[in-house]
Amino acid sequence: MATVKVSDSSFKADVIDSEKPVLVDFWAEWCGPCKQIGPALEELSESVGDKMTIAKVNIDDDPETPSKFHVRGIPTLMIFKGGQVVATKVGVMSKAKLSEWVAEYINQNDEQNKTTSVG
Repeated sequence: MATVKVSDSSFKADVIDSEKPVLVDFWAEWCGPCKQIGPALEELSESVGDKMTIAKVNIDDDPETPSKFHVRGIPTLMIFKGGQVVATKVGVMSKAKLSEWVAEYINQNDEQNKTTSVG
């Protein structure tokens, strides 16, 4: 599953109302560190499959959403669950650190979705 482009107009439907966790990358075309983390996000989107959506918001094309979430530096990565920001990282991370960070929230989601049977 590739990363998903999200705009100001689609943010509510794509992120806030999502049934699964969403990692949002706030980035810009002119941002060197944003370009540096891009390939890791693409690879991550493939490895997490349908457990999490990896979304990208271009702050120049869609300035309302970053402003609403007080994005001051880029790249800013935010994980949303249940329509709320549950984690934020600012700056570049290695692919390993990024995977580790995301796994925490995927694993939490898996735990919450497990059903137990009484027998």
